[in-house]
Amino acid sequence: MSQERRQAPTGVKGPKNIQQHLQEGEVVLFSAPGFWDNGEVNYSTACELVLTNQRIIGYYTKSFPREHLFLDSLPLANLTQVSLRQKNYEPLFRELLVSDGTRKIYMRTSRRHIERLYALLSETTGKSEDATQDTATEDSSTPHESPSYARQKVRTSFESSSLGITVLFVGGLLLEIIGVVLWRTQGAAIGTPLCIAGLVAVTTALLVRRQRTLS
Repeated sequence: MSQERRQAPTGVKGPKNIQQHLQEGEVVLFSAPGFWDNGEVNYSTACELVLTNQRIIGYYTKSFPREHLFLDSLPLANLTQVSLRQKNYEPLFRELLVSDGTRKIYMRTSRRHIERLYALLSETTGKSEDATQDTATEDSSTPHESPSYARQKVRTSFESSSLGITVLFVGGLLLEIIGVVLWRTQGAAIGTPLCIAGLVAVTTALLVRRQRTLS
C-alpha cells in the first residue's frame, strides 16, 4: 500500500463540520465538490463528495439565511457495484455509480476527482476492477451479487444527456423572457407564441430529467 494511502486518514480534514456527523472510528479519506443524485428528487444536489473508511457520503451544510444540512450515505460494506461511467456529450464531468443492490447513487465531478475517488474506493474495499464495459444504453447495467468494479462507456442521445437537458431548460427560460418583453413592447400576438414555446421547452426538460432519475 502506497505511502499516500497510509497517510490519508490523518491528512484529509474534509468539509466544514463533517466531523460532527462521523461515526466512531470513521475518518475522511477523500473530499471534493460535485453533484449527488440519489433518485429521491428530480435534480442533483451540489455538495461535497466524501469518502471515509466506512461510508461514501454526500454532504453540505449552511447557516445563512437559515440552517440547512444535507447528508446522505451508503456504507462501504454494503456496496455491490461501483461503475465509473464516461458519457458522450459530457466532456467536463465523469460519473460514478455506486449501489448496494437496493439504492443507486450517481456522483458527478471532474475527471481528476472521479478517478481519485474510484481508485480510493477500490483500495478501501480491496476489490479488483472488472473488464471495461461498453454499454449500448444508459440503463443496461446488470446488478451484481458481490462487489464489482467496472468502467463503462455510456452512449446516450443528446436530448437525454445532461448537456442536452441544460440547453433545453436554459433555452426555454430565454424564450419566456424574450416573449414577456415582446408582449409588453410589441403586443400579445408576438409575445404569446414565444412564451408558450419557452414553457414547453422548460416542461420537457424537467420531464426528461425526472425520467432519467426514475429510470
